[in-house]
Amino acid sequence: MTQRVELATLRDRLAVDELITEYAVAVDDGDWTAYRNLFAPAGRADYRSAGGIEGDAGQVAGWLAESMRLFSMRQHLIVNRRVRFGILEQDTGDTARVQADYVNPMRFAENGTGSSAPDFVCGGRYSFGLLRTYDGWRLREVVVQEKWRRLPERTAPAVID
Repeated sequence: MTQRVELATLRDRLAVDELITEYAVAVDDGDWTAYRNLFAPAGRADYRSAGGIEGDAGQVAGWLAESMRLFSMRQHLIVNRRVRFGILEQDTGDTARVQADYVNPMRFAENGTGSSAPDFVCGGRYSFGLLRTYDGWRLREVVVQEKWRRLPERTAPAVID
């Protein structure tokens, strides 16, 4: 590999990493316009394994906007990112696949306990399909594979005689 190719690959890896980070920030901040703008024109997302929907970026952004109202705090931690560049129409580097694990603690909006601990934590793996466009790297596909979820144990209210 020449230095020029290595530099281009490094720049693409950094751009792909930034796109995945922007995805997490958009969801956590509830910025659904930014979320939609991360996708290529025909981009789709599939949240069915986590109890959600599958659809185009606009449909999924609408569903996320509604369902995420339940949570006053969200924090996606996306780690162990594996990036593989592919080939589209015989041009190297026009596509990429990213497989990444996530942990997502969230806090219910109506929790009045005074605790700062999350009420809901889930984890799993994302599969991102990316496409290089004239506007840079964009999401072509997002598939969530939720592997686990946990709600904290609740203590029963005291019974008064």
